[in-house]
Amino acid sequence: MRTITEAMIVGLIEQAKQSDRQRTIYRLHEHEEPVQRMVNAVMLRTYITPHKHGEPPKVELMSILVGKVAMLQFSDVGQVEEVHILDAKGAVKIVDIAPNTYHSMVALEPSAVLEIIKGPYDPLTHKQFAEWAPLEGDSECATYLKNLEVIISKHMVD
Repeated sequence: MRTITEAMIVGLIEQAKQSDRQRTIYRLHEHEEPVQRMVNAVMLRTYITPHKHGEPPKVELMSILVGKVAMLQFSDVGQVEEVHILDAKGAVKIVDIAPNTYHSMVALEPSAVLEIIKGPYDPLTHKQFAEWAPLEGDSECATYLKNLEVIISKHMVD
C-alpha cells in the first residue's frame, strides 16, 4: 500500500509555488495503467485551459484534499453552466465529471486535489481543448482567468 501524507501534500504545494505553471502533480500510476490517479497541487493564478475528455470518452473524478478550488462546467460554446466549490473545510468534497463535458479548475487558495480518470494516458487523445478559450501560455490567459474569477465570486455570494 502507498500513502499520501500531509507532509507530502505540503511539499507538493511548495513545489507548485516554485513552478512557472503554478501547479504540479504527484502520479500514483504508471502511464500504461488503465486508471490514472494523481494528486494535483494548484496555486492561485494557475490557468488550466477548459477541456473535455471525449475521444475516447472518460469520466473524471476530483476530490479536494487541502484548500479550496472552483470546478467549472461549460457549454459547448463556452458559457459557464455550473460552478462547484470544493472546500476541504466545506460541504462539497467531490465532483464527478461526465465524458464530453468541458470543464476547468480555478484555485481559490493553495490547494491539492485527488484526480482519478480512465487511462492509459495518451497525450494525443487525453484532452480536447475548447476552441473558445485561450490555450495555456497565450497572452489572453490572464484576462480570461480574471473573467472566470468574477463569475466564481458571484456564485460564492449567491
